Amino acid sequence: MRVLVVGSGGREHALVWALSRGGGVDDLHAAPGNPGIAALATCHPVRADDHAALGSLALELRVDLVVVGPEGPLVAGLADDLRRRGIAVFGPSAAAARIEGSKTFAKDVMDAAGVATARTLPVAQPPCVLKADGLASGKGVWICRTQEELGAALHSAEALGQPFHAEELLEGPELSLFAVAAGGLAVALPPARDYKRIGDGDTGPNTGGMASFSPLPDVPDSDAAEILETIHLPVLRELARRGSPFHGLLYAGLMRTEDGLRVIEFNCRFGDPETQSILPRLESDLLPLLLGDLAGPPAVSAGAAVTVVLAARDYPARSDDRGTPIEGVDAAAATGALVLHAGTALHDGTLVTNGGRILDVVGLGENVTAARTAAYDAASRIDFAGMHYRTDIAANV
Repeated sequence: MRVLVVGSGGREHALVWALSRGGGVDDLHAAPGNPGIAALATCHPVRADDHAALGSLALELRVDLVVVGPEGPLVAGLADDLRRRGIAVFGPSAAAARIEGSKTFAKDVMDAAGVATARTLPVAQPPCVLKADGLASGKGVWICRTQEELGAALHSAEALGQPFHAEELLEGPELSLFAVAAGGLAVALPPARDYKRIGDGDTGPNTGGMASFSPLPDVPDSDAAEILETIHLPVLRELARRGSPFHGLLYAGLMRTEDGLRVIEFNCRFGDPETQSILPRLESDLLPLLLGDLAGPPAVSAGAAVTVVLAARDYPARSDDRGTPIEGVDAAAATGALVLHAGTALHDGTLVTNGGRILDVVGLGENVTAARTAAYDAASRIDFAGMHYRTDIAANV
């Protein structure tokens, strides 16, 4: 089977890696891909937001399936455009992708489906959370415990130039649960936890994600089926009732509060960097899931994965650190860790930074402690000017 993966980050590298391990894919392509993906697939210089060019590429390659990684193209209707051309796609329609593209729409769907989430506040006052209504690359959420934090958040939210709202501040550990969905049917992948803040101890601004790990000590893999039943399936049924059945990956960001699980947000695609910790745990072939074979949940390893993101100097304030040589990737991979490329490029044969989150180092082990040790051992072998990463990922688990 011939598969085209759309995107260029660590999530897409993880997807390509997982697909390359299965027996069903014999011709793997990516657009635009990155240097790490190029070791596993044929990369094509087509942007993820160029719908016409992607459609032409998919027809030219005669692909059997397109897997869309980033949320932006999905919200903008890429899956619809490809399906109109007779191309099979893993990814929701624009109408269904509104579950991520509009927080207001998502709230309305959850209310109708009876799924618990944070209350929207009529007036923004601390403690609260400000959320941009549309896409913001993981940076459209501001936690405001003081009036000073609220003032700064209001300034940042207004600068985005899109609607935003305030909602109650929920407290508790977060988790992510992915469901592969086909209309009213879905199967759950194992829970994971990500780290959104830039600094140790969850300090500093939100980012696109600085790390993740799976399994979780407080939400075992066996809980996934119940979460799917109470959170994802009611939302999937409501979307179908509205004439927008969801086909793709429905990702619930959840918080375990004193009153039970509450939805923080829904996303319409594989999460980044949770995907990097979830896919290595799958013992089942990924391809049948993407093709809609949802007869049962996938087989999952009892082992663990911990992902540490290596970021550029000024990330997330700036994402334009490009052209800095990267050393030690082969040495890191030689330890047995996965080194997934997120923001890299090749200049005259030299691997260099290409902005933002640069590399994802995934340590594997029989438990989280062992996987954490493996991840940090591998990360310590990589170096580029300005490189920084969190040192407290999966600590005390």
